[in-house]
Amino acid sequence: MRVGISDEEANALSSVLRWWQLAGVDVIVDDAPRDWLKNAVSVAHGSHSTPGAVTAASATDVMALPSTMEAFAAWIKLPENLPDLGMRRPAAAGSVAGGLMLLTDMPDAEDCETDMLITGSAGRLLDAMLGAIGRDRASVYLASLAPGRPASGRLAPPLEAELARIARHHVQLARPRLLLILGDATTRAVIGTSLAEARNSIHGINLDGSTVPAIATFHPRFLLQQPARKADAWADLRKVMEILSA
Repeated sequence: MRVGISDEEANALSSVLRWWQLAGVDVIVDDAPRDWLKNAVSVAHGSHSTPGAVTAASATDVMALPSTMEAFAAWIKLPENLPDLGMRRPAAAGSVAGGLMLLTDMPDAEDCETDMLITGSAGRLLDAMLGAIGRDRASVYLASLAPGRPASGRLAPPLEAELARIARHHVQLARPRLLLILGDATTRAVIGTSLAEARNSIHGINLDGSTVPAIATFHPRFLLQQPARKADAWADLRKVMEILSA
């Protein structure tokens, strides 16, 4: 049995060890597999990388968001921004001049096909809800928390937090007199509480020194499943009329 190695073998082994040191290997074993050749990411202010977190690939961590509505509308449509949300991204629609902004959670599959937010049966119900307060799609500004629909149909918490930040910027650019938040997921992201807790109150959304009032109500797709809650939604819509007529 061999008990030693030759000088040639020792030199080769030393060369390999030096190469791994340059590559970043500093321990023999680790608790989890690691890509030693991947560039290290600096951690600042005590923050840590979280699996599934939104990375610099979304461009939002390293780039300021556009400062005009026109530039923002173009930016949010680009697939390289928030790449987990795909390429089909129905644009926000309507007019900010009417003072009422509606924020949904994400496009449905049918919305992505038609390139329009809240379509189908939910869209017809939304049109009826708007008509009940003397509005239509042309006189409101309808936008989405997520510009596209993830393959899973669900938003991971880190992505949802980033989308909430972007949505607040969107609201700041639109500067509505009132923000109407549709559904529990959107309410949790923007207000930080459930729809059940947020209803029956007017919430102030702080936007760099200014405040936009917000009301949370049921999403039309939920009302299709739970028509008994339409009376509650109507109560929310009456508050919308009260605020906008003041």
